[in-house]
Amino acid sequence: MDLDTLRHSCSHIMAQAVKELWPQVRLGIGPSIEDGFYYDFDKKEPFSDEDLANIEQKMREIISENEPFIREEVSKEEALKLFKKLKEDYKVSLIQEIPDERVSIYKTGSDFIDLCHGPHIESTGKIKALKLLSVAGAYWHGIETNPMLRRIYGTCFETQKELDEYLKNLEEAKLCDHRKLGPALEFFDIYHEEAGAGLVFYHPKGALLRTFIEDYEKKEHLKRGYKIVITPHIMQASLWQASGHYEYYRENMYTFKIENREFVLKPMNCPGHILIYKSKNRSYKELPIRLFELGTVYRHEKAGVLHGLLRVRGFTQDDAHIFCLPAQLKEEIKSIIDFVFDTMKVFGFGDVGIELSTRPQKYIGTDQDWQDATSALEESLKEKGLSYEINAGEGAFYGPKIDIKLKDALKRKWQCATIQCDFALPKRFELTYVDSEGRERQPIMLHRVILGSLERFIGALLEHYKGSLPLWLSPQQVLVVPIKDSLREYGEKVKAALEENSIRTALDNRNETLDKRIRQAELNKIPYVLVVGEREARQETVSIRKRGVGDMGAIALEEFIRQVKEEINKKAL
Repeated sequence: MDLDTLRHSCSHIMAQAVKELWPQVRLGIGPSIEDGFYYDFDKKEPFSDEDLANIEQKMREIISENEPFIREEVSKEEALKLFKKLKEDYKVSLIQEIPDERVSIYKTGSDFIDLCHGPHIESTGKIKALKLLSVAGAYWHGIETNPMLRRIYGTCFETQKELDEYLKNLEEAKLCDHRKLGPALEFFDIYHEEAGAGLVFYHPKGALLRTFIEDYEKKEHLKRGYKIVITPHIMQASLWQASGHYEYYRENMYTFKIENREFVLKPMNCPGHILIYKSKNRSYKELPIRLFELGTVYRHEKAGVLHGLLRVRGFTQDDAHIFCLPAQLKEEIKSIIDFVFDTMKVFGFGDVGIELSTRPQKYIGTDQDWQDATSALEESLKEKGLSYEINAGEGAFYGPKIDIKLKDALKRKWQCATIQCDFALPKRFELTYVDSEGRERQPIMLHRVILGSLERFIGALLEHYKGSLPLWLSPQQVLVVPIKDSLREYGEKVKAALEENSIRTALDNRNETLDKRIRQAELNKIPYVLVVGEREARQETVSIRKRGVGDMGAIALEEFIRQVKEEINKKAL
């Protein structure tokens, strides 16, 4: 059974249940989504937890009656009359937007009717496992000036076992939410009234973690033939008008005036990299040119969509732009794909999902350019033997793209890597190179990120490991705990020996019990705790407690250092 069809049918049943309980409620839309479904309702009072329980019970009653889904096609005029009579204003609005002269409606039970393209399952009794999850507000069509509707989220699966596993993962996800872990572990906080929402403040531990990631990326990019660049945070609006961002992305840009000239706080790095390419004449012998920047960008996101590190107003991308010959295009795309998979493996993400996003309704460039760019991306995926889904109409305004979404320990998808193929911006900026016969030609431009937003990736990393980061990424790798104050000197000696070997170490000599200090280290998710007593001081050993394992006994300090360095150098997970 198709899961999308099952979930869409379940949203339809939810709408029927709501109408039976509150006949005056008006219906919005109710699609299936990645993990379930939702339906929007125009209801004066919000839905309570008790309401959700009553709706779910009513849904089960409808399911038990095994009512068939009956599809009918009617003329647009008939549909308008029908839904006007039912006082379903939102359905009337939707019908008016439909270009076809005939529309489909679905009926269940004695009198429930909904506008729907379908398909639906055969009957309500086919649904075996469902759960309503939460309520949120949603503007009609996502526009703030439109009415605020009540959105109910739910999910369903083919079996109760699958549903139970999903609900278990949801509970685990709440425990490892990066919005709780980050502040609790003193990695970052996101909101200061003086700064406003959506801007991240990295505390020392979080700044260290980010530095480790950045250092890894710089090393890998240099190894793979990229050149590191840095571009300004502020550039004139005329540059963004030339790129097309001003027309297509204006509402998400921060603009301001200096001496009667309009400037933009950069939302993307690509125009800056284009200016670097244009700084001198280029020969075909130089291509491909790969420019890489850890570029911080700013986007005017609405307060309602901000979400921890996943959706912020200021973030840093591991952004690169590759200028290449047509003959080099597919090899460059495949090389980026290899880079993505190598990086995901290093950070411990083994499973990914891939989407190919095609031309949107609003775009720049010619149809032929879009066809060539899409073909290059699709053929590269096929030649790599990778499976993917088509995400129709979701490309960037200047080109199609491949999105590679990593999957964490709970099988949730996180958007990270993107590869966009662009024929349009090189034309708009009149980029050229001189070919082997001395003629000017236009290069092709690839936009790509590997981790994407560093903020989003750090959020994903924390949730994937539930805050217990691998040793090589842990801001604090070892904590030395002398059992009493007289052993502080040996504790300091152990700490110094570890730090001489570039092992990040702290000493906890607080006037607290040993158990309390060990417990605090566990809460702080420190990989190794070294307990030192009089025996350890005499024998120059350390007693090891490993995170997630517990007491591992005593070992010579020198041997512990050797083992830890080996674990760090291997980037063991």
